[in-house]
Amino acid sequence: MPKFTIKTLECKVNQYESEAIGRELEAFDWLPVQTDEPSDLCIINTCTVTQKAAMQSRQAVRQAIRANPGARIVVTGCYAQTAADKLNKIDGVHDVIGHADKHKIANIFRSLKEVQESAPISICADMRDEHQFNQFSETVCGTRTRPFLKIQDGCSAWCTYCIVPFARGPSRSMPPADVLDHVKQLNGNGYHEVVLCGVHLGNYGLDLVPKTSLYELLRQIDRLDLIERVRFSSIEPLELNKDIIGCVTDSHRFCRHFHIPLQSGDDRILKQMHRPYTSQYFCDLVANINQRLPDAAIGVDILVGFPGETDEAFETTYRLIQKLPVAYLHVFPFSSHPSTAASKFPDKIRSDVIKARCERLRNLGAEKRFRFYNGFIGQKLEVLIEETRDSETGLLKGISSNYIPVFIDASDDRMNNIVQVKVEKLIKNKQPYASIYPSKSVKASESI
Repeated sequence: MPKFTIKTLECKVNQYESEAIGRELEAFDWLPVQTDEPSDLCIINTCTVTQKAAMQSRQAVRQAIRANPGARIVVTGCYAQTAADKLNKIDGVHDVIGHADKHKIANIFRSLKEVQESAPISICADMRDEHQFNQFSETVCGTRTRPFLKIQDGCSAWCTYCIVPFARGPSRSMPPADVLDHVKQLNGNGYHEVVLCGVHLGNYGLDLVPKTSLYELLRQIDRLDLIERVRFSSIEPLELNKDIIGCVTDSHRFCRHFHIPLQSGDDRILKQMHRPYTSQYFCDLVANINQRLPDAAIGVDILVGFPGETDEAFETTYRLIQKLPVAYLHVFPFSSHPSTAASKFPDKIRSDVIKARCERLRNLGAEKRFRFYNGFIGQKLEVLIEETRDSETGLLKGISSNYIPVFIDASDDRMNNIVQVKVEKLIKNKQPYASIYPSKSVKASESI
């Protein structure tokens, strides 16, 4: 059988798309191998959300060329879409395929003969003219216990620091009937949780005719009882409305977990970023969620070092996060892209200053995470147990509705099941250890 490998960088949407390409190749009798094994077809699904991600994408391409002599090297993803000319100049790259044709990759290379005989391809249509949600033919399961389902692509927000609208085009949505069908198939394949993801998930359905919304989609999933648990990826503050929060409050089907991009706690910086809310609006949103769902995990994105972010502006952000009941932070250093408006802004921040600010916020995030986990010691949680054991401890690991990773000493027959556990203490990396409830408690090794 011909062999293929896929290297994926960064986001959940990329991971979903790589899994979809792989599943379709397997349907054509291709054999997946690890990225460090020689293959006949090597696909690199790139990212360019930051300069570091773009650099890592180039490194991944060159590593793939070295590791797979004689293989056909196909580069796709956001860096391929925005830097096709640079990739075409790399000796060893055969094909550069942008987002508009990404879903066709498996059909282009259906057989080893096509890989060996097809002429090089370079197709990167302008995504700003793309208005169709391109679907893969197969329901994507992947290798995770909690599979992703991409239901939305693209973004129409045009934040001044962001390359995504150039790379992925305007917001586009999977029709509701197709979403429901995919969720139903995942449940039929034995999955208990699905993670709905998108580039601008809160805009789901606004481009469809007739228009719909993420709230209406969630209502249908709940009413039809399609799967036990539904989690969703990042939702913008203005789009995480009372209806969606109400869905999570009223139904245990929806995970008590919200990931909300803040980016800055300083209103002047938010305005320069073209973020359509104020710090007070964000505070009120988090307070509302915390009041209605005090056990919910609230994660926050912060972008550090945006041009003009003075020491005072950073401290405003730090103090705001310090007082909010959030469970964890994702902290990103600002990275200038030539195609974005922010790349031309004055008052750039030195890299050493950005690094120091990121470290402070990450330390604060670690404190927040510890406090959140520690607050559940002695509490009961419903946990979906993963299908692999932790390599260091040998324990099973699961995830709760409110995004708490839990170590569990249990047998393999508990894998891929939702079980009730009681949290006993924090162990490795200050993560919770729990026992199956209501069975007799099992002590974790004190040496962990």
